[in-house]
Amino acid sequence: MTFDVDVRKYNREAWDRQVAAGDRWTIPVGPEVIAAARRGEWSIVLTPTKPVPREWFGDIAGKQVLCLAGAGGQQAPVLAAAGAHVTVLDNSPGQLGQDRKVAEREGLTLRLVEGDMRDLSVFADGSFDLVFHPCSNCFVDTVRPVWREAFRVLRPGGALLSGFSNPVIFLFDPELQEQGVLQLKYKMPYSDFTSLTDEERRRYTDKGEPLCVGHSLQDQLGGQLDAGFVLAGLFEDRHVSGDAVSEYFDGFIATRAVKPTGR
Repeated sequence: MTFDVDVRKYNREAWDRQVAAGDRWTIPVGPEVIAAARRGEWSIVLTPTKPVPREWFGDIAGKQVLCLAGAGGQQAPVLAAAGAHVTVLDNSPGQLGQDRKVAEREGLTLRLVEGDMRDLSVFADGSFDLVFHPCSNCFVDTVRPVWREAFRVLRPGGALLSGFSNPVIFLFDPELQEQGVLQLKYKMPYSDFTSLTDEERRRYTDKGEPLCVGHSLQDQLGGQLDAGFVLAGLFEDRHVSGDAVSEYFDGFIATRAVKPTGR
């Protein structure tokens, strides 16, 4: 049953509520993390637990970096403290506010832009050396425009670092999963907006939680390749909570994709 709602508006308001509730991905880093980053000692994540290999970044000092749909006072301030010129685009004013708090507290310069990850028209072609896109594209209903826009705003030779969910994690019965039992219930394509009954969806909407879409690997990985990227790195990761899924397989994927020179 389709949930007739504006996906972007619903999830913007939901993530603002997550800020107020203190969700893990809305808690700003402390001063000690910024101090360490200024000394060159830093790591950040695209997925729940594994640090991104430092070689995926190269030397970011002085580079133009877009933190795409990744506000929350965590990755972007660290990159800025490490010497990058960082722009943050995010759908949630509350999340952008967390980055602003850290920037003001630590004397960092961040450009904060409220917007849709699928539409980066506010940025000119070839504006960035690096796009850092942590797990967040499950909160939009179509992902291929995200890859096309990231490709456009990158300079030739620039890299896209992205994290995303393996869509299989959305297909299990959530009530049984809480009991440690993994039983397939839903089919691909999966979306909280269209795959659930109204009663099932209330499991999330009654608590004002974000709603997710399980984009296929064809759209996640194939979409990057179709946009023109060359895949240069990949690893898998599991959820920090150690839930039932994590006992059997890693439900998250991180990729490093490069925009070829001459494109």
